[in-house]
Amino acid sequence: MGRYYNGDIEGKFWFGVQSSDDAVNFGAVETEPNYIDYYVDNLEAVEEGLKEARDELGIDEQRLNGFFEKHDGYNDQMIIKYYKETFDEDITERQLNKKLTLLARLDLGEKIHKVVKENGSCSFSAEL
Repeated sequence: MGRYYNGDIEGKFWFGVQSSDDAVNFGAVETEPNYIDYYVDNLEAVEEGLKEARDELGIDEQRLNGFFEKHDGYNDQMIIKYYKETFDEDITERQLNKKLTLLARLDLGEKIHKVVKENGSCSFSAEL
C-alpha cells in the first residue's frame, strides 16, 4: 500500500523515507481539504444510529415534520412561536437547535439507510 500524489504531476511517495508534506521544501503551500469521503456498509450501525436519534428526538420528530410540511423556509422564532401556539410549550433557541440537529441527522441517516439497504453500501463526499 502506498501513498500517491496526483494532479498536474503524478507519482508515489517513497515508502518509509518520504513524508506526504515533502512538497513544502519546494515552495508548495498546503491547503485544507474541501471534502470528507464516507463509506458505509454496516446496515446494523445505520439502524442503530437512526434509533438513537429517534429516541432522543421523541415526539419532536412528528412536531417538527408537521411544521415543515406547512412552511418552505423557517427561522428559529417561527418554530418557537409554532411550539407555543400549537403545543403551548416554551422552548429556547438552544433546545430548538438540539432538536433541529437531530432532525437533520435523521434526514441524512434515512438517505444512507435506503442506499445501504438497496445496494449493500453507500459512498459519498461531504463538503467541509
